[in-house]
Amino acid sequence: MEGVEERRPIKKTESKTNCTASARPPRQRERQGKSPRRRREVKRSQRRLDGQEQLLWGCEQRKLPGQHELSEPTGSTVETSDSSPKRWDRCRRGHFLHGPYPTTHFGPKACILPNPTSIMHIQDPASQRLTWNKPPVNVLVIRKIRDDSLLEPFKELCQFLVEEKKLMVFVEKKVADDVTLTNDEAFSSICKKLCTFREGFDDISHCIDLIICLGGDGTLLYASSLFQGSVPPVMAFHLGSLGFLTPFKFESYRTEVAKVFEGNAAIILRSRLKVKVVKDVPERSEQDGGPDENGLEPHGHGSSEAGKVTLLQVLNEVVVDRGPSSYLSNVDLYLDGRLITSVQGDGVIVSTPTGSTAYAAAAGASMIHPNVPAIMVTPICPHSLSFRPIVVPAGVELMIMLSPDARNTAWVSFDGRKRQEIKHGDSIKITTSCYPVPSICCHDLVYDWFDSLAQCLHWNVRKKQTRLSEASDSSDTEN
Repeated sequence: MEGVEERRPIKKTESKTNCTASARPPRQRERQGKSPRRRREVKRSQRRLDGQEQLLWGCEQRKLPGQHELSEPTGSTVETSDSSPKRWDRCRRGHFLHGPYPTTHFGPKACILPNPTSIMHIQDPASQRLTWNKPPVNVLVIRKIRDDSLLEPFKELCQFLVEEKKLMVFVEKKVADDVTLTNDEAFSSICKKLCTFREGFDDISHCIDLIICLGGDGTLLYASSLFQGSVPPVMAFHLGSLGFLTPFKFESYRTEVAKVFEGNAAIILRSRLKVKVVKDVPERSEQDGGPDENGLEPHGHGSSEAGKVTLLQVLNEVVVDRGPSSYLSNVDLYLDGRLITSVQGDGVIVSTPTGSTAYAAAAGASMIHPNVPAIMVTPICPHSLSFRPIVVPAGVELMIMLSPDARNTAWVSFDGRKRQEIKHGDSIKITTSCYPVPSICCHDLVYDWFDSLAQCLHWNVRKKQTRLSEASDSSDTEN
């Protein structure tokens, strides 16, 4: 037929002689010299690599916060390209406070989308150790005020830090101006070397390397309130009444402080709550006529509070209660913008795991280890038998507002301080803060917590049951 080239079949012997090594396909050249078993292993390895490239597509854009660069796992027999190990290193598994790592894989093709809003990562509790990039220089010493029994420990510690450790010691001005200290001639030379500050006026958050607390749990809560951003490591000595958060004993302060300065001390990250209180701005109508003769707005807030926004970092809890009113409080609880429930009772407690052993425990909540990323919601005397305390994931945003049909206002306090009234239209937004309180442990973060439960709260303390005797055992068996 014209235009069609006549083809003849090629014999197997001719194909072998005519096809040179350069004319063979690439796949055929790879198979040359390999056993069938080796070819099967290469196929399986190639399929695994293809699956990893599909799962790791979201990790090639940026390195996520809290991610560590690690070396390639040993024992791998898969031959990869030059770019594959880099993608693998950037997508190492990490632990984040907000939940699972964004590139957690579920089966061969499912994974969680990358979450660039993760703000804080947690580690294995055994690996949480304190280290110093540079030796500490500035130390903040906070002691419990209105307690004369702490004057001698305070003077001993300051003298040890200033004269022996050659450190710069910061104290509150009201503590340094104590008449007992100023009249002490032996301490006058040390007192002149102390740096003083005033709460609310002087910002020392960027110059403190270590915090040492002398007192009880309230002293540590006060130290946390001084730092609304990053908090230096806190070493708390038990010189107060309860001492749940203060694991160190002052009798051995020299050796304990020296160990902390050397580094490699166990540390626990106590998460805090970031609280935002927004005062509502009432809408004026033409009939309102502006403020009255007393300078107050005609509806609700005064002109000084309208539109005011307050930002706070809370270590223990946020408490919303009914205040002096005899009516039940009626507040609405939102989670990530959705109405969850209305709280009718004496109030509600939103606490951290650290605060779960404080007011929340007295209200019937469970006690949570501070290393667990969570937020607790506990009602106070709810007028409902089925309203039980709940635990929500850390990182969600809770919002509390007065219900539209609430008969009275509510009051809110933050770690027992800065109490203020909440009226209709005001909102309280609560979420996990990215600035935890690094509390130094005396032994380790597990032993210290259970020891505090046993010593301070007498957790599971009861009289031991007597052991059955052999005679009673035999009699019970016969009967």
